[in-house]
Amino acid sequence: MPNITLPDGSVRKFDASVTGLQLANDIGPGLAKAALMVLVDGVECDLDHEIKQDSNVSLITRSDDLALKLIRHDCAHVMAAAVQELFPETQVTIGPSIENGFYYDFFRKERFSQDDLETIEKRMHELIDRDDKVKREVWNRERAIEHYKGLNEPFKVELVEAIPEGEVLSFYRQGNFLDLCRGPHAPSTRHIGHAFKLMSVAGAYWRGDSSRPMLQRIYGTAWPDEKKLKAYLLMLEEAEKRDHRRLGRELDLFHMQEEAVGSIFWHEKGWTLYREIEAHVRRRLEAGAYREVKTPQLIDKALWEASGHWDKFRENMFTAESEDDRTLALKPMNCPGHVQIYKQGIKSYRDLPLRMAEFGSCHRNEPSGALHGIMRVRAFTQDDAHIFCTDDQITSESIIFCDLLRQIYKDFGFEDIHVKFSDRPEVRAGDDSTWDRAETALRNACDAAGLETTLNPGEGAFYGPKLEFVLRDAIGRDWQCGTLQVDFVLPERLDANYISQDGSKCRPVMLHRAVLGSMERWIGILIEQYSGRFPMWLAPVQGVVTTITGDADTYANIVFEKCKKAGLRIGKDLRNEKINYKIREHSQAKIPAILVVGEREEDQGTVAIRRLGGKTQEILALDEAINKLVQESTPPE
Repeated sequence: MPNITLPDGSVRKFDASVTGLQLANDIGPGLAKAALMVLVDGVECDLDHEIKQDSNVSLITRSDDLALKLIRHDCAHVMAAAVQELFPETQVTIGPSIENGFYYDFFRKERFSQDDLETIEKRMHELIDRDDKVKREVWNRERAIEHYKGLNEPFKVELVEAIPEGEVLSFYRQGNFLDLCRGPHAPSTRHIGHAFKLMSVAGAYWRGDSSRPMLQRIYGTAWPDEKKLKAYLLMLEEAEKRDHRRLGRELDLFHMQEEAVGSIFWHEKGWTLYREIEAHVRRRLEAGAYREVKTPQLIDKALWEASGHWDKFRENMFTAESEDDRTLALKPMNCPGHVQIYKQGIKSYRDLPLRMAEFGSCHRNEPSGALHGIMRVRAFTQDDAHIFCTDDQITSESIIFCDLLRQIYKDFGFEDIHVKFSDRPEVRAGDDSTWDRAETALRNACDAAGLETTLNPGEGAFYGPKLEFVLRDAIGRDWQCGTLQVDFVLPERLDANYISQDGSKCRPVMLHRAVLGSMERWIGILIEQYSGRFPMWLAPVQGVVTTITGDADTYANIVFEKCKKAGLRIGKDLRNEKINYKIREHSQAKIPAILVVGEREEDQGTVAIRRLGGKTQEILALDEAINKLVQESTPPE
């Protein structure tokens, strides 16, 4: 006789076990029609799952956040069913829901074409309209293996054989399609709705192993309603327009090539942008009493072994052998080097907090398949810093850092930020008591700073818990950039000390922190945030002086020199081309200001300023125009 406690706190009593669907009907027929699954004591279950004991229960409808994952998983099953109806020779493997959609991996000799995707999508709509009931079945191992062997589905046989003895083997049947799956699923295909679209097909090795067969992975997206689907597709369209790889090429910022995989060739304009960002962050750091340092690129593996990074990151480290038989590693991070600087000389409690910063050049041997433009590279620069402090200073230093991060993000135009609290990972350094201490310290700091956080379980660094600062860009995408980590482990492993007020030796706490994360990725984000139309203070070329006719060349040179002397990043265009052609070309190059001069401007000592995207021009006296542009070009601080 279970007592069912609902989310509003009310309790419903039943004389016998009750399914989620029966509970929904007991509450009301409308809920029974809308329900997709049931949450029993936090566990997602099918609606026909029997609840036999007192439980906290929620009925999930498509308006709930949890429903989206189920809709996408259901969509993957329907896609697999459609594929096997249309192409019976195809073998199915796995098909999970993922962020923004779903995929299913298939083994088929012929390549799926774009026309095939359209055909599959059409059949999926038909299967959903057919409203096939979805039922869970439990089989024993022998029956499951024989079933898949009989269908010539070796991938499914392998999946069944990998399931541990004693674990339940559940299958879901919808119409003629049967799939090995843990579930849960909605009670019928109609609950999926029609707000989905198949997006692309790509190659994927079975089990992610390059020695195993190559499969075809069909990606799709699915949403609760057509409005959300259209908004997502529009966002993708906008993201394609803003793609930093295309804009980087068109704006002559950088390029990448096979001879330096994962590394960037910065062109003059791109390097100007890079240096402006670095200079701005450096000014903020200097105002915040940071001490900037520089540590070696190559460091003996002995230090990485002592810090624990060798065991954790060895496969991602580039190494080199020296003539004296030493194994050296290109640094993948800066923290052990900063500890070495800290350890030079005796430190007193009066020296703390010590804020040590570095624009540290790092290298990581990322898999080639994970590389993505300048967002994910092998050679990158971290705007890294480490704060050595006492236990009592953790909260105040965390608050100071959070204020600094918010200010810098605001400088670059980002104000929509949320924070994730990442606690201890499964593989970590330090004992549980050390992690208890670190997590408590970081939570207390969050409370004192008034930070609202969401838990990101198991995603902390291997030496300590961390905050992850996630910003939202102009088209609604989230980017995790800044971090703050509390570390009691590394100072212990590398024997860092300070002399306390009573004369005893103590370990400092090490706060690892970054604002931008990596310079390269940050620049990629900025390119896409502004679609290449940077604010005046960041624009690699802030303005260009151009002439209406060749008669104004002399005056154009005077304007150009005055702008340069005032500190503007200015170009000039004296070509014998029509003015509309030159304006269009410089607009395509996303130059913020075009200073047009002709005989009239020369006679009157003026310039006509045309703004990027504007259809009118502003005529100002030369000195007034320069002062205005200089003011607009001033960095936020």
